[in-house]
Amino acid sequence: MRHPFRAGAVVVVLTAALAACGSSTEGRGGAGPAATRAPLAAPSAGPGTTAADGPSAPRTSEPPKLPSDELTPATGSFSKKQKEYLVDRVPRGMDPAAVLQTGQETCDRLRFLVKADRDVAVGAIVTGEIADAKPAVEHLCTRHRDLLREADRGYADGTYRNEQIRPGHYRDVSPTGSCAWRIAGADGSTLVSGSAPGERVSITVPRQARVFTSTGCYAWLPEGDLG
Repeated sequence: MRHPFRAGAVVVVLTAALAACGSSTEGRGGAGPAATRAPLAAPSAGPGTTAADGPSAPRTSEPPKLPSDELTPATGSFSKKQKEYLVDRVPRGMDPAAVLQTGQETCDRLRFLVKADRDVAVGAIVTGEIADAKPAVEHLCTRHRDLLREADRGYADGTYRNEQIRPGHYRDVSPTGSCAWRIAGADGSTLVSGSAPGERVSITVPRQARVFTSTGCYAWLPEGDLG
């Protein structure tokens, strides 16, 4: 189960941030005219989860990508990192500068979210609220690599089983009034359960855990080293 950022706080932060920063980010170089900002993607169910059963959507072939030797802006030039970001990401017929602008705006969102609430910034990566954060961070705003490392160990709302579960201590991010969780063992019996109506809390996922279900809590981030 997903929900928008609590009370629209992050949406407000992103809107204000983008209005304030325009198109600034590190490592831009000549990138051509600014493209329209891509909407945030719907969050994933979390690491290792699978989609609900149902009829498969018809497959569509992806358009061929622009070869790396043709990744040039209309004016100026791309930096090495910018070009690395664009490799295999620009459909033929699309302006590479427009694709680069999307990655640069992802870095802008992360930068301003970190200033407002670092946990929320990491949670936005965990849930997929900020789409394609990994390639943008790895090439365009490497200062945020620590956010990726933490997000890789987090959980979005959803159900996780067996090897998807990592024992350890976690804190929730931006819970709603209906935030609840349940951790069960191999026999299905409840090991830990609880709720946190709108308040941030910490939980411990024991080594015996075989099912971890979270709803209305948005995301869980690791506290310290995980066992």
